[in-house]
Amino acid sequence: MPLTEQRLDKWLWCARLMKTRSGAARLISDGKVRINGERALKPSRLVRAGDVVTTANQGRLAVVRVLEAAERRGPASVAQTLYEDLMPAQPANRPLSEARTGKRPTKRDRRRLDALRGGWI
Repeated sequence: MPLTEQRLDKWLWCARLMKTRSGAARLISDGKVRINGERALKPSRLVRAGDVVTTANQGRLAVVRVLEAAERRGPASVAQTLYEDLMPAQPANRPLSEARTGKRPTKRDRRRLDALRGGWI
């Protein structure tokens, strides 16, 4: 019989959104996880299919919709079937003009950078 609901910390770990279950519990206790817009205060909070889970882990935002619960942690290909990613797609690569900020380094700056890196590469 498939699971209909699961503890939040275990689901985050099974879905491979967190490396460890204790790390997931710490993230939840720190108040960095929301379920349907409400802050989850306890790792034992249950998630069900259709819930939207938002996490902010190490400056990376993830917004996913729970599709199902897992009986156990499996390979990444199975973990990706547990949720639907709701984040907008990021552009593959930005033009060079957008990537650079500030002025170009002078010849003197360039020599100093090369010296820091250990000479010519």
